[in-house]
Amino acid sequence: MTDSKTYLPSDKMITLIADNYQLIQVMSRFGIPMGFGDKTVTEVCDDAGVDCNTFLTVVNFVMDGYNNFETSPNVSAESLLHYLKQSHIYFLEYCLPAIRRKLLDSIKLRESDVSFLIIKLFDEYVNEVRSHMEYEEMTVFKYVRALLNGDDVDNYHITTYSDHHEQVGSKLKELKTIIIKYCPRDASINLLNAALYDIYRCEEELGSHCQVEDCLLVPAIMKLERQIAKPV
Repeated sequence: MTDSKTYLPSDKMITLIADNYQLIQVMSRFGIPMGFGDKTVTEVCDDAGVDCNTFLTVVNFVMDGYNNFETSPNVSAESLLHYLKQSHIYFLEYCLPAIRRKLLDSIKLRESDVSFLIIKLFDEYVNEVRSHMEYEEMTVFKYVRALLNGDDVDNYHITTYSDHHEQVGSKLKELKTIIIKYCPRDASINLLNAALYDIYRCEEELGSHCQVEDCLLVPAIMKLERQIAKPV
């Protein structure tokens, strides 16, 4: 974003949404419902039981175009985990299934033409996203929770995750190209265009998700690791 601003706890929550509707997704993943009237960010977060500092860190990071790599010293790793877990639920249970339904409704599925390839590539992509997110939850998130609980976690380090983290959203490129270049002639143009638009939006949102993990979660956990490291 070119005209970024830093939001404060005293700002009205409605102002954030009015400035950037994409922050609706951030609110949703923190478990903040609509219907907050003219309350401030602090008041809305308190009502929802959300750590205000962590919420605003994510909000300002997203609004700054993912350029602000300075993690607030008071970011809650537990709150970030909740946000990221809810992001996984959104992608796997809502966003990606909805796109698949639109694709199926827009094309006549036949094994003999490009329509079959479109669905095949999309399903392969969803499986890759699911595998990636399952790894995060079973390995990375489990490790972070163990750190927070004070458990013995000598067999892992957050840099292992950081070094191998890839932005799964970039793998949609082949699918988008096939739809654009080889769209079935009997496809419902409006429905297929709507599905393609959703694919682009999903790619952007997955990119945002990965940026939050890499630039906010990883530094926060590295700091936590240093704090609880045993003396040599």
